[in-house]
Amino acid sequence: MKSVCLVVQSDYEFDPRVRRKAEALVSAGYLVDVLALRASDGRRTYIRNGVHVETFDLGKKRGSPARYFFEYAAFLLWAFVRVHVLTWRKRYVVVDVNTLPDFLVFAPLFVRWMGATVLLDMHEITPEFYMSKYGVGRDSWMVRLATFIERVSFNFADHVVTINDPILDLLVSRGLNSAKATVVMNSADETQFAEPSAAAGIADRAGATCVFIYHGTLTRIYGLDIAIEAFAIAEKEMSGAQLWILGSGPQREELTALARERGVEGRVRMVGQVPAGQIPTWLTQSDVGVLPIRSDVFLDFAFPNKLPEYIISGKPVIVSRLKGIRQYFDEDALAYFTPTDADDLARQMVRLYCDRELRSSLSARAMQQYAPIRWEIMRCRYLNLIDQLASGRPLES
Repeated sequence: MKSVCLVVQSDYEFDPRVRRKAEALVSAGYLVDVLALRASDGRRTYIRNGVHVETFDLGKKRGSPARYFFEYAAFLLWAFVRVHVLTWRKRYVVVDVNTLPDFLVFAPLFVRWMGATVLLDMHEITPEFYMSKYGVGRDSWMVRLATFIERVSFNFADHVVTINDPILDLLVSRGLNSAKATVVMNSADETQFAEPSAAAGIADRAGATCVFIYHGTLTRIYGLDIAIEAFAIAEKEMSGAQLWILGSGPQREELTALARERGVEGRVRMVGQVPAGQIPTWLTQSDVGVLPIRSDVFLDFAFPNKLPEYIISGKPVIVSRLKGIRQYFDEDALAYFTPTDADDLARQMVRLYCDRELRSSLSARAMQQYAPIRWEIMRCRYLNLIDQLASGRPLES
């Protein structure tokens, strides 16, 4: 039986893309190891749905560039040692390295000599990430260095995977050979949403006429403050409507205070962190998904995991007008609004609150346009790629 190793500098439990790939490989008959960051419950090693996970005792305390560099360097050194030690025993056919950072691709530096193929999955575009996070321009030393490292990294890899066509086009413009690149979208595993299970602790709608919902990390980039501002504007025209916010993060207290200041704390429900397995049940209790992501040179390429989850749950979605999303969905599939414009978001909230037929038509159209990029297709694409890389066969176009 062939073995594959996935390397990712994040908590495996909270990285749905890596989990989907790893579990797809297990279902296809591969032995799968994952090297990741410390689990939230402190486990050093564990098995999840057939995937063996080994973790490094390092948490994320990022902020300054120096802290990023320390965390990246420490994890790279650990992953370098572990992947080479494990390869002697398991003889990996493919090592799938997931960014950030791009230079993590060098963790399996000598594994190639032992017969493995190195795959680089570029989740993010690093130069734009630093431009967004630190407010610097393309001519800054940080961005120029990140662009150089990006190019060296994708040139080193045997093959490159990324999450959407706009990012692929950008990478090709910076020197990536399109013949060694494949797009595997951030699609949701529909089997997890087919039959939502009963989730203890979920209160009923308590008479809510329409529930808007967000689930995910509570950070500034995801624009939850904009959603609360918009809800406060719109709520006078939406009798009985509620906004549910699921998740945890650094903005939780700020968002709670904002809802109080705007006088909507009774209708904005700060649910907190919800186990991934309960998300489908929460979605069935809601009416409209909301993704108020901010827009900048980095976020404009976003294609969030949450979007497919709303779509396959049959929910219409209000979403920021971003390039990475507009590539796949037109104005008849999603209710777009101008990023950071609370008034525009409020108009879309009222529009969907008042028009049930519109909600149905949007969700049906979104499902139709999602069909070509659903996970079953992406899963087959990924497994076919791994099979070809593992066997040394020429890649199919």
